[in-house]
Amino acid sequence: MSGPMALEPGGAEQDTLALRLARTPARGDDRTLALRLPGSLPDAEAVSRLAAGLADRIGPAVHPYEVAALLEAEGLTAEQIKQRYGHPNLFSLATALYEQVPRTFPEPAPAADPWRPDTVRCLLRGVLFALPGLAYLLTAPVWHPGRHAAAPIVAGLVSWAWGQALGHRAHLRMATGRREAARTLLTGAPLGAALATAAAAPLAGGRAVLLAAAAQSLYLAAAGVLLVLARERLLLAALTPLVAGTAVLPWWEPGTPLRTGLPLLALLATLAATGHALRGALAVPAASGGSRPRPLWSLPYGLFGLAAGVLVLLEGRRAPYAVIALTLSMGPAEWLLYRYRGLSVAALRATATPAGFLLRSAAVLGGCLCAYLLPLLPAACLTGAAPATLLLLAATLWTALLLQAFGTAWPPAVICLAAAAAAGAGALGLPPGPAALPLCCGAAVLGLVAYALLLLGRPARHV
Repeated sequence: MSGPMALEPGGAEQDTLALRLARTPARGDDRTLALRLPGSLPDAEAVSRLAAGLADRIGPAVHPYEVAALLEAEGLTAEQIKQRYGHPNLFSLATALYEQVPRTFPEPAPAADPWRPDTVRCLLRGVLFALPGLAYLLTAPVWHPGRHAAAPIVAGLVSWAWGQALGHRAHLRMATGRREAARTLLTGAPLGAALATAAAAPLAGGRAVLLAAAAQSLYLAAAGVLLVLARERLLLAALTPLVAGTAVLPWWEPGTPLRTGLPLLALLATLAATGHALRGALAVPAASGGSRPRPLWSLPYGLFGLAAGVLVLLEGRRAPYAVIALTLSMGPAEWLLYRYRGLSVAALRATATPAGFLLRSAAVLGGCLCAYLLPLLPAACLTGAAPATLLLLAATLWTALLLQAFGTAWPPAVICLAAAAAAGAGALGLPPGPAALPLCCGAAVLGLVAYALLLLGRPARHV
C-alpha cells in the first residue's frame, strides 16, 4: 500500500480513521478514503439542509448566539446535534450555520396606521351636519324664514362660533377625563344657546321667529354635545321624526300641526339624548389631577367658527343648494384629515432627509386637497354655483381645519377672519363687489397652504 496510513485523534469526542490513497501527480487528484465513526465529523449535507430550512431566520442574526437560541427553540438536543449533524455541541453547529447563511436585513413589518379613520363615523357626521336643514323645509309655510332670515342667521353664527370654541375646550378637558369634559359641556352648551337667542331677539320681529331662533340655538347646542361625546348614532335616532316628516312631503301635505310638531319632537328627542349622554359621562369617576385649560386657548377656534359661518353665508346667498353640498362634504373632509396624518407618518418612515420629507409632505397635502375638492366640482355644476368660488371656499375651510388639527389655531383664524371681512365688505357693494368672495378665498387658500407646507413639512410635527 503506497502512502501513509494515519490515525489522527481529535479528542475524546472526535476520532477519525483516515486512509489516504495517494495518486500520481499527473492525474491531479488526491483522494482520501475516510472511515468516520458515527457522530465524529460534521455532516455537511445535513447541516446544509438545516441551513436551507432556517435561512429566513438565521439571515437576520448578528451573532452565532442568536442562532443557538433559535436551535434551542426548535428543540434540538445535544444527542441529535452529535448524531444527526456531527457537531460536538450546540454552539459549534450554530457557528457553522451562521457562517453558511448570508446576512440579510429584512425591512420591519409595516406598523399599523395610528390615524386610521372611522369611515362610517365620518360619513355619518357629514349627514348629521346637513339633516337639521330639513326643519326649515318643514316649517317654512308656518313662519316664512325667507322674510325673517336675519334672526336665525345671527343666532346661527353665534351658535357656530360658540360651538367651535366649546368643542375645543371640551376636547382639552377630555384629556383629563370624560367626566370633566361632560361638566364643561353641561355648563357651556346652555350658555351658548342663551347667547345665540339673545343675539337674535332684536331682529326677530315676532314671537314665531324668536321661537324658531331659540329652537335652532337649543338644537345646535345639544347636537354639539352629542358630537363631542361621539354619540352620532344617538343624534341620528333623535332626528328620525324630522326625516320621516320631510320624506312624505312630495306625496302628502302634513298640515300645520305636523309641520311644527315633528321638528319640535326631534328637538325634544335631541335634548333627551343629550341629557342621557351627559348623565352617562358624569357617572364616570372623577380624574385626579389635570389642569384646567385657559379660556383664551379656545378663542381662536371660536373666531374661526365665526369667519367660516360668514363665508358660508355669503356663498349661500348666491347658491343655497351649494351650501348643502358643502355641508355634506364635511364628513369626507374629516376623513381626509385623518388620512393626511396617516400618510404623513408613512412618509416620515419612508424618507431619510428633511428635503425628501418636505417633497412627500407637499404631495400628501396636494393629494388630500384634490381628493376633497374633486367631488365638489360636479356638485357645483348641479347646484348652479360658480365652481371656482365653491372650490376655493372649500379649500379654505379644509386647510384651516388641517392646521387646527395640529394645534395651530391663530394663523388660520386670522386669515379666515380677514377673508370674511373683505368678502363681507364686497357683499355690501364695496370694491371689488361680487368678485370679492372668490378673490378673498383664493388669497386665503394661498396663505393657508403656504403656512401648512412651512409648518407641516417639518418631520418634528409628525413624530
